[in-house]
Amino acid sequence: MINVTINDIKLKVPEGTTILDAAKMANINIPTLCHLNLHDIKMVNRTASCRVCLVEVEGRRNLAPACATECFEGMVIKTNTKRAIRARRTMVELLLSDHPTDCLVCEKNGNCDLQKIAADLGIRQIRFEGEQSTYEKDSSSGALYRNPDKCIMCRRCETMCNEVQTCSVYSAVDRGFETVVGPAFNLPMLDTQCTFCGQCVSVCPTAALTEVSYVQDVWNALHDPDKYVIVQTAPAIRVALGEEFGLKPGTIVTGKMVAALRRLGFKKVFDTDFAADVTIVEESKEFIDRLNGKGRLPILTSCCPSWVKFIEHQFPELLDIPSTCKSPHMMFGAIAKTYFAEKFNIPADKIVVVSVMPCIAKKYEIQREELKSDGVENVDYVITTREFAKMIREAGIDFTKLPDEDFDNPLGESTGASVIFGTTGGVIEAALRTAYEWVTGETLQDVEFHGVRGFEDGLKEATVKLKDMELKIGVAHGLGNARRLLEDIRDGKRFYHAIEIMACPGGCIDGGGQPYHHGNLEIVKARMNAIYEEDRRKPIRKSHENPAVIKLYQEYLGEYGGHKAHKILHTHYTPRETI
Repeated sequence: MINVTINDIKLKVPEGTTILDAAKMANINIPTLCHLNLHDIKMVNRTASCRVCLVEVEGRRNLAPACATECFEGMVIKTNTKRAIRARRTMVELLLSDHPTDCLVCEKNGNCDLQKIAADLGIRQIRFEGEQSTYEKDSSSGALYRNPDKCIMCRRCETMCNEVQTCSVYSAVDRGFETVVGPAFNLPMLDTQCTFCGQCVSVCPTAALTEVSYVQDVWNALHDPDKYVIVQTAPAIRVALGEEFGLKPGTIVTGKMVAALRRLGFKKVFDTDFAADVTIVEESKEFIDRLNGKGRLPILTSCCPSWVKFIEHQFPELLDIPSTCKSPHMMFGAIAKTYFAEKFNIPADKIVVVSVMPCIAKKYEIQREELKSDGVENVDYVITTREFAKMIREAGIDFTKLPDEDFDNPLGESTGASVIFGTTGGVIEAALRTAYEWVTGETLQDVEFHGVRGFEDGLKEATVKLKDMELKIGVAHGLGNARRLLEDIRDGKRFYHAIEIMACPGGCIDGGGQPYHHGNLEIVKARMNAIYEEDRRKPIRKSHENPAVIKLYQEYLGEYGGHKAHKILHTHYTPRETI
């Protein structure tokens, strides 16, 4: 421990502590812009590029960036001197001088870190006028929208992409005034190895990175009398949507969410959880077949489109181990335009399927050719949790005052196993609940597999007893952890029977389309706890016991993993270039 003094407050701090962290211990706020510290996923952005956190250090001629300067014994720091405050204001004014002033119509209006700091520092005019840098905008992926005009070179996206997700898409391009963060050679994002996980969007302090919006397309469909518009909602939405309306993180708003969707004009409000239960029975059947020698182990869950694209680029030699099951929302779209359409005598070409997802990669996923039926998309539009909240506000709906309502049937009935899809470890736990009973013929009394749960460990391992066999289970969240896991499997250093990978740290609860948490991972943990609470509330907690799923197979699909189920619910993968 060393002794430091900040604004006349004496502290003892661990050696190696930055001035910024020491100030937090003393409840002293130092504004930051480029800095981001996500301890739980071991990500720290300390480029000190924005210089907004400048402070005075006694005996030092120049001002010091608090985020990147470590304390030393006897250090005396002043954070609120005239010199420090003027320097901060100047740095922000310089950033604003090369930044568009379209805040009123900006996607991040009200959620922009630059906007907030400018307001906190009382900046009401731009003193420095002159040339502004302009770049080509990019929405080529249909998922991620890049507006480099709003890039402030904070390098947060670069750190997240390169160090946490290990996709290596972003870096500084060009020099001097022309420098901007982007893909190599300024390639369109669609032509890169980007997985569209959206974690760069989550940490971007401005609107340099956002999602491609289809909100207006959804409104147009809802107002088209010739269209029958139905909607499905992912499990992670119900534990995060409330944050957009001032509710405590982790508040479960399932009933209000359903009520809001009905008031927006959707003909039917269904639950992606139903399709998650379908995914589990198909995946469990595939897993058991592989255990019996029909295919390669380990089996990897394939619910996350970001991690699917990751393995296609980074590990094409392993493409025979992911499950061939489509993701739940794609299964839902296929079922809606076949089984549902026939059962209720609705022409499939009139049905419009909208998915409300925590993920921007789903916007990319629906465009994949191998996930279309005869060239027709099974899901027509994807909107994120944030976009859904904007539609609610646009419609003038008082969300917190809505009554709780239930999903429609037959595609709205679900189990606790499907709810936990929303968090890391949830898919493999749901599969184990079904596979255990199908293999042993015994009733599983304790359905909770705590060994695969948790946020802190990016890589988790568990052993599950299955008759005379011990199943080795691996769980990874965050693509950097997925890389380590896949490298060990490829090199023969690890063996598992089944693996779950989620691209986003924590799983879908921290997806790129969820409400911004500005680096507060306690919010993500609250969402995780709510997911498990929702599971415990469900009267049925095993996917194969869902009566609506049983009826689907009896009336339409036939046997689990059968020819018809395989045609509608399964897919294949494509090796892609590493760029």
